[in-house]
Amino acid sequence: MSNPVAAAPSLGHDGATPRAAIRAALDLIVEPNAVVELRVPHSRRGTLSGYFDDVDALVNIAADLSGRVEGVYVTLNPVDRALLARAVNRVSEYAKHTTADNNIVRRRWMLVDFDPVRPSGISSTDEEHQRGLARAREARDWLREQGWNGLVFADSGNGAHLLARVDLPNDAPSLALVKKCLTALALRFSDNTVIVDEATANAARLVKCYGTVAAKGDATQERPHRMARILEVDEERR
Repeated sequence: MSNPVAAAPSLGHDGATPRAAIRAALDLIVEPNAVVELRVPHSRRGTLSGYFDDVDALVNIAADLSGRVEGVYVTLNPVDRALLARAVNRVSEYAKHTTADNNIVRRRWMLVDFDPVRPSGISSTDEEHQRGLARAREARDWLREQGWNGLVFADSGNGAHLLARVDLPNDAPSLALVKKCLTALALRFSDNTVIVDEATANAARLVKCYGTVAAKGDATQERPHRMARILEVDEERR
């Protein structure tokens, strides 16, 4: 079965500037006029959090934070516009309130996270990293065979992500459905070297801001910090 795939430098391949990679990823994931939370957990200034409907402002702040913090994250699904009032197109320090599941307007994406098994708090080795990417490719091919359209294949910096397009209300039946999907994928693709994370089913799920650096622990020759980036995007078939 034919599966047209797009892969471009603007999505984070060689030659892309960080801002170009961040912008291209956000343009792909974020709906026009949607509100997105940018969040940095566990920074030296506590949790950094801000709400954005200005993509240019979000890109600039994410790029400035990249590599200076452990990780820069954004909400995957659109956020209630009222939350802009917490911090409008800026980031606040020591944030006490962040996006809860009931603040999500609608589910637009399901995240499948392929995480190489290793001690917590450190980056993956190149071998572990490649293992996660390979497992995600296997899962992507299988999902295509099941009829999934428009899958996004991404490098998380330490492993791999698949983003599956959905259009679901933010309610209990949708949560149950996404949990069942992740459980099925975990049963098929998890083992003692790579785990499909079943905890990514919640509506307010964060995802790496692609185009920024994943910087868990200290960067060493064996366990370097890497840029999270979108690698390939399946064209949607009608």
